[in-house]
Amino acid sequence: MSLINDWRDMAYSPTADKGELQRLWQDYFKKEKNIYIELLKEPDTEVKGTVKELAERYGITVMEMTGFLDGINDSLKKANDIENMTEDTEVSLGFDKEKLFRNMVDAKADWLYELPEWDDIYSKEEQETLIKDQKKSHTFVREGKKIGRNDPCPCGSGKKYKNCCGKDA
Repeated sequence: MSLINDWRDMAYSPTADKGELQRLWQDYFKKEKNIYIELLKEPDTEVKGTVKELAERYGITVMEMTGFLDGINDSLKKANDIENMTEDTEVSLGFDKEKLFRNMVDAKADWLYELPEWDDIYSKEEQETLIKDQKKSHTFVREGKKIGRNDPCPCGSGKKYKNCCGKDA
């Protein structure tokens, strides 16, 4: 089994004790935050190494590094092959700054996108614009005419909407 499957089995286990899972995630989020603080200090420097080397560099376990790599993968300039990753796999943490910021907003990870290290990368105005734009990108507008209670039901039954699909609405 691959590292990523082991991580997902551990971190998202439906059978695990809820208290243990909560402690695992609280501990993980603290460590994740510290890694991002380090990465954001030099955002244009590509950090590379094996999974094991990076875990040692940041003082975390290989499993925690696997979780971190899973979380950051969509924000990287070139995604790592996390599905086939072993502890000896060479990986890169070269991230796209805007993509990372937007993904943090999307994940509602305010403890990450509000890190003071972002202030050296984006002005407060730029951060506010990115936050607003990212949140707006998930706003969906219902299109089409609203069905009236006395209109024919769209299911095709021939009944009025209020007497068919709209009965419980």
